[in-house]
Amino acid sequence: MSGFSTRAIKAATTAPKVDQIPSSVPIYQAAAFSTADAAELGDVLTGAIPGYAYSRIDNPTTAALGDAVAALEGAEAGLAFATGMAAIHATIVSVVRAGQTIVATKAVYGTTRDLLVRILSGLGIATEFVDPRDPAAVDAALARTGAPILYVETISNPTIVVSDLAALATVAHSHGALLLVDNTFASPYGCRPIELGADLVMHSATKYISGHGDVLAGAVVGSRDRIAAIRPILIDVGGALAPLAAFLVLRGLPTLAIRMERHTQTALELAAWLAGQDGVERVHYPGLPSDPSHEVAVRQLHVFGGMLAFELTGGREAGRAFLDAMMVAERTASLGAVRTITTAPPSTTHRQLDAAALREAGIAPGLLRCSVGLEDVEDLRADFELGLAAARAATS
Repeated sequence: MSGFSTRAIKAATTAPKVDQIPSSVPIYQAAAFSTADAAELGDVLTGAIPGYAYSRIDNPTTAALGDAVAALEGAEAGLAFATGMAAIHATIVSVVRAGQTIVATKAVYGTTRDLLVRILSGLGIATEFVDPRDPAAVDAALARTGAPILYVETISNPTIVVSDLAALATVAHSHGALLLVDNTFASPYGCRPIELGADLVMHSATKYISGHGDVLAGAVVGSRDRIAAIRPILIDVGGALAPLAAFLVLRGLPTLAIRMERHTQTALELAAWLAGQDGVERVHYPGLPSDPSHEVAVRQLHVFGGMLAFELTGGREAGRAFLDAMMVAERTASLGAVRTITTAPPSTTHRQLDAAALREAGIAPGLLRCSVGLEDVEDLRADFELGLAAARAATS
């Protein structure tokens, strides 16, 4: 008979036999998977046969999330990452090489801009920023630089500009460039960029895909060949998503459509109300007929989404007073959760940008970004009334 420690290890690590189909994807909380023999281990690690050996390379729960996002986006394949930024980084460097230039939208998430301007520039990769609403400028930038990618956001962070993805895909492909799209703000329910001509689509799955604000994750989807080119970067750089985190994101996916419909309904009511309030200089929401992105949004989006922004006439001081007065909305930098989240981009999501860069990106000093949650709209409106009253008092 074997010793106690040997028996304890075997008893605690022997998986139960399950013949029935579970109602949710199991959490394969294992760092490694054993094989029948050395030959099988070698074949799994080299990809000669399907299987699992080490969870940094692949894990069943994590793989299920990548497949699920791909299915919702209408893509051939997908990969899950530890964060959205890990997915964006791996996707970009799978295509671009030192000495090349990226053409990217001016209105882009602050950390993405920092990746482009600070990190990738140190590796010999330049970035030229353009207004995605100006096809002639995009065309000229791609022609001048020979850029291998055009990088945009379906709905820009934080100015809520909706890019015409079909038109941009045509321009990018005419120059032999790939269209890379961050679809986080729209979600796969709101927009499917692959169907509009995009080549690779990324998500911070932390946001709407998960929907509950309790997990970090990212994803990228595209053709099998493009995803195969990204996989080695995921493995070697170490951006693997933990299986428990993958399970939590998968838990949120079944309610994505219901949540996005509610987010949109409330955001539209709140945006229309804000547009008529004293102290509000401008509201950015594509569901408003007066919004410059409305025509593109109607053609491209299934729902307008839960993200809106508005500019206060009193600048940063008004913004601080507004945020400090709120009782329902959270003051933090994330989005896409059941709770409403309001933030001042110049000091949070786009804190890396100086005054000139903020102006170039179209971010006004008094801009506030709101991720509208699932609370009752009457409660949110009352909360925003508190914020507006405080903003007016602070700047009167």
